[in-house]
Amino acid sequence: MARIGEQTTFNAALKALRNVRPRPEIIVEEAPAPARLAPYAVAMTADVLASPTADSELATGRFVLLYDPAGHQAWDGSFRCVTFARAELESEMETDPLLPEIGWSWLLESLAARGAAFVAPSGTVTRVASQSFGQLIDRPPNAEIEIRASWTPKGTVDAHLEAWFDVLSTCAGLPPMPEGVSLISGARRGSR
Repeated sequence: MARIGEQTTFNAALKALRNVRPRPEIIVEEAPAPARLAPYAVAMTADVLASPTADSELATGRFVLLYDPAGHQAWDGSFRCVTFARAELESEMETDPLLPEIGWSWLLESLAARGAAFVAPSGTVTRVASQSFGQLIDRPPNAEIEIRASWTPKGTVDAHLEAWFDVLSTCAGLPPMPEGVSLISGARRGSR
């Protein structure tokens, strides 16, 4: 009987996630979820494009929701959001000593703006700089930011996915959506 309740709890969270509509520049697909981290899991990948019809991505990432009905001491709860976001940076930003703190603040501010309460946050912000050599010498220098974070959501999970979409948008350099604008999303979604 407990398994039915567990499945019902996870299915409600899954439904809430699937009902979130990102802004049109974000293309979302469900992906295989990690099988060993929790009894229940769902994963979504997202690519942020310059426009809904563009081909190249500005940012990419992954959002995983884990659910362990028995709870997990390190999580301080039974659900856990595990996320990754990566985007190219202007080369001048890569050397900014405050970049890691800025990247982490994007996450915290996005969660706060969406009213997504949480506990037990952890993560890293990494800057990656690449310089090509040899036959690749014609490639320009490249700089990226990577934000890896996890936290335990309190309340419904949909606000946490919305906040993650906001982080991806910020990483990609998209302007914020104006207050009061409703999205009519044409974004493609993967099979469910």
